[in-house]
Order: sequence, then structure tokens, then C-alpha cells
Amino acid sequence: MCGICGVVGHRPATPIVFEGLRRLEYRGYDSAGIATLDEGRIERRRAAGKLDNLAAVLETQPLYGTTGIGHTRWATHGAPTENNAHPHGTSRVAIVHNGIIENFETLRTELEAEGQVFETETDSETIAQMVDYYLAAGQSPREAAFATLRRLEGAYAVAMIFAGHEGLMIGARHGAPLAVGFGDGEMFLGSDSLALAPLTRRIAYLDDGDCVVITPEKAEFFDHTGEPVERKIQVTALIAGAVGKDGYRHYMEKELHEHPLVIGQTLQRMVDPATRKVVLPPLPCDLATIPRGVITACGSAYYAGMIGRYWLEEIARLPIDIDVASELRYRNPPLTPGSLGMLISQSGETADTLAALRALKAIGLPVLSVLNAEHSTMARESDLVLGTVAGPEISVASTKAFTAQLTVLACLTIAMGRARGTLDEAGEDELVTALLDLPGKAAEVFSHQADIRKMAGIVAEARDVLYLGRGSAYPVAMEGALKLKEISYIHAEAYAAGEMKHGPISLIDRTVPIVATIPSGPLFEKTLSNLQEAKARGGRLLAFTDEAGAERLSAIAEHTIALPEVHPFVTPVIQTIGVQILAYETALLKGTDVDQPRNLAKSVTVE
Repeated sequence: MCGICGVVGHRPATPIVFEGLRRLEYRGYDSAGIATLDEGRIERRRAAGKLDNLAAVLETQPLYGTTGIGHTRWATHGAPTENNAHPHGTSRVAIVHNGIIENFETLRTELEAEGQVFETETDSETIAQMVDYYLAAGQSPREAAFATLRRLEGAYAVAMIFAGHEGLMIGARHGAPLAVGFGDGEMFLGSDSLALAPLTRRIAYLDDGDCVVITPEKAEFFDHTGEPVERKIQVTALIAGAVGKDGYRHYMEKELHEHPLVIGQTLQRMVDPATRKVVLPPLPCDLATIPRGVITACGSAYYAGMIGRYWLEEIARLPIDIDVASELRYRNPPLTPGSLGMLISQSGETADTLAALRALKAIGLPVLSVLNAEHSTMARESDLVLGTVAGPEISVASTKAFTAQLTVLACLTIAMGRARGTLDEAGEDELVTALLDLPGKAAEVFSHQADIRKMAGIVAEARDVLYLGRGSAYPVAMEGALKLKEISYIHAEAYAAGEMKHGPISLIDRTVPIVATIPSGPLFEKTLSNLQEAKARGGRLLAFTDEAGAERLSAIAEHTIALPEVHPFVTPVIQTIGVQILAYETALLKGTDVDQPRNLAKSVTVE
């Protein structure tokens, strides 16, 4: 959510900052802007809408200077207009901000009483006006910035530049990520390492509460008390070319086709090829004796956690509590001492999940996190991180990160089953074999893309779609419905198939397609019965199954996709790829913005 990029150095700042903003588009935004120092004066250019609109402004009104900051804004306080776009500023200071200043109304009232004149509806402008107030009182940029930061309540990542101070930038973070990039005679600031990938691989991450003072030669870090601190410089694995579309129409299409690769890469990290055993790093607890597990996440990651719950309870016989992260800490559940907290996040910065992590640690639970960003805030605060090795995911709608999360959870389930004595060596070998076969089977799903496209033709004409599944296929149905809503804007809801008779069946008629995730197995007959009831009421049935299931469904389903035969343990992974492709193909037919759907952000860093 929102994106920040800044540079102090010797080259023109605007092209560098603009390219950084391009790489941050995946976070979601509805306006953008850049500010530079031109012979010591602050100059700004802003535009509502996409970055192409800002590019048009810059073409007619160029920005000069070697010190600059830029921002892609996702509107919270104030409409997504040019006036509310960042950077905000005065003649003395310009700032960009990601987050929410919770006490901005109090601060704004105070500053207006002192004569500060506000121009926008945003909470973020409060930062600029307060820094300006202190500068007018004679404080130095560092003093004014630090004094302002001490007054702020809420979440923020912020970058500031100051009139008359070429080659100076001040950044700070509290509850939202920020990274410093180290170059040769130039320094960079960005919301994440992806923004800085073309510029440098040498990155230092600010800890929560940190401030940083940047010049072209160095970065000085300070903790929340203002004391100087050291922050480790890390070499990132990201490279500039890692996030191209590689000839695909959309990042989402590319990332869908990367499912086999990321599943394989994740397995390489977690399975010893010589012994064919799952090998985990030292854990923060004894898997054999923990009484319960607590899983929490948001969005698609929550659905991955639901599948993980089915696996962990059935195979490892570990009782699991699961909550969406935004509910967990407010529900204040009575958690069993000695339980293991398990968090799932693509970005490692999701505000609600991070808050849940801190709530679990506050009551003494060890926390294991399944993350794609292993240098994130969540990674630093967890007791153990199991990385998904999915690489950058640029499309707002998560695809490959989801199956990588499932791969990690499957490996964790096997390790827990062995530790708890519920899975013998032969059982482990059977499940590991199923996992090792998975990349090839995942690749086979794309041979059905033309048939899925025909199915999408029916879905694209609908206003409402029902998704049905049982057991671990139920959260797959939920993931399918979410993807359809996100990128095609078609209303979709998922239900456990047995719940259809308890209300949703009243919605069914010829205009409401029903997408079923129905693999053959012990739950097939029950789900088939539910689908027959839907068919009897005019429902148009679209089914994801396997060869055995397709034969049974052919009499009632309008379209049936027989996905590759796999072990039941990994069926949810294969089915997930199918429903994600359906959402993509439907969005293409609807003509929506697949990679950057309206109102959505990739990384939700504020509550």
C-alpha cells in the first residue's frame, strides 16, 4: 500500500525516482508525484491516476536536481485527487508518507492555531506542516524532523527533503517498511528492496522506530530514542531484470506460469534430495509436545492457512485454532500456554498480521512465520521463518505465493507428523513423493487453459457466482471466489457444499454459475449430491475435478476440467491453480486491469 522512492546523489533524480515508482506499482495506488530540489528550491509535480499521467506532466513540466523523493498514493484520508497526491510540502520542506497518522486532527488544529495553512484533506500533510513550523522557528532539518516524529501517533514510513539542503534526505519508519540502498556516491530510500533493485543490491532495513539521515556518502541510523545505532547492510537476491513480464501479457499471467518453478524451489529448500526427508531449521518449540497451533493471516494467506489446518489436524493430529489476523487480537481468545503461533504473509509487512504476531509474542507464544519476504519486519520479529522462495510477486492478486505457502505448510505438516508419531517413515515417503511430483503436475494444468477459457465465457456473463467445495477443497473454493472478485469485479461467494441447503440454494437459477472444486475421494459423493440439488434448480455447473470425477460429473456439469491425477494430499495445490486461471481468463474477457485492480493494494500496511 503506497510506495516511496528517493535518491540523493550526482545524477538527475527524476528518472531514478520515477523508475522506482514504476517498480512499486504492484503495491496499489491512485495518484503519484515527485519532488526535487532545483538549485535549492523545492519543485513538485503530481497527478491523479496512473503513473502515465504523471509522466505526461513531467514531459511538459520537467523536474531538475539530484535530490528527489517520489510517491504512489493509495487514498485513505482525502479523495484520490492531484491536490491530495504526495509529495506534500511548503517552501521549506517536502515529504512523502505511507501509513496513517492517527492523531492528525489534533495536530492539525494545533498547527492551524499557530498560523500554518493547510492545502489538502490528508493526514500526511500534517507531517510537512509540523516540520515547516519547527524550521520556521529556527531549528535545523534534523532537529525539525526528529521533533515532528516524536509527536506522531500511528503508522508511518516517511521521507523528507529540505529547501537549501542539497544532498540531504531524512527517513523514518514506525509500523510501515522502509529500506536504505547504498550506491557509489549516491544513496537511495525505498518502501522495499524491489524499488531499489535496479540501483543497488546493498540494502539496510530500518527497524521499527528508526530514523535515518542520508547524504550521498553515507546513512546515519538512530533508534526511537534518538541514539545512534548500526543497521546491517545486506546483499539482496533481487536483480533488476527479475520482475519483467518476459513476453506475457500481464504479471499475473507470468506468475501463474511460475507455479511449477516456485513449488520446486521451495521444495529444494525444505526436502533433502539424498534422504527424501523434510528438513526444517531449528524450531522455537518441541513439535512433539506442543498442545495446539494458532494460525493467523489475511486474504489468500488465510485460505492457505485453512488448508494447512486440514493437513495439520488430519496428519499430525495437532489441534488448530485459525483466525483472520484482523480479528485475532480483538477477539482476545484464551490461548493454550505452550501453543505455537503460525503466521502466513507474502509481504511480511501486513499490518493486521504483524499486530497479531506481536499479540501472540506478548503472551509468550513462540511464533513461526511462513513468508516470501525474509528481510521483512515480520521476519525480524518471528522466532523462525520458513521462506516460500516465490520471488517477487508483482500482480496485486496473489497466485504463485499461495501455492508456495501451501508447499511450506505441507512440509511442516510432514515434519510435525513425524515428530508427533502420527506419521511413520513409509507415510512420510509417500507424502514427500507426492510433493516432489507436484511441480510436473502443476505444469500439466496449463494444458487445460483453453477449456478453462470456455468456462470463463460463462462466468464472465454473470453478476453472481457461487463456489462450492468440501474438506480442503472448501478453502480452494474460497480462494477461487476471492480471485474472481479481485480482478473481474464479479460478485462471488464460496460455501462449504453441505451449507448450500442452509440458505445459498435460494440464489440459484440459470443466471448464477456454480463453480465446484470436487476431486474424487471420500467427499466426492456428498458433494455430487449437493451439485445435483443445484442442477435441479437450474444451476449451471462448472467443475474442477480429476479423470475419475469427470466421468461421474459429465451428466450434470456444463463444463468439467479433469486436472492431473495427484495424491489426495496435494490435490488442493493443483485445484488452486485451476481456479486462479479461471479468474484470470474471466478478467481478460471483462477487460479489467488484471495486475492493478481498482481499490486494491498488494501490501496492506495500515489497518
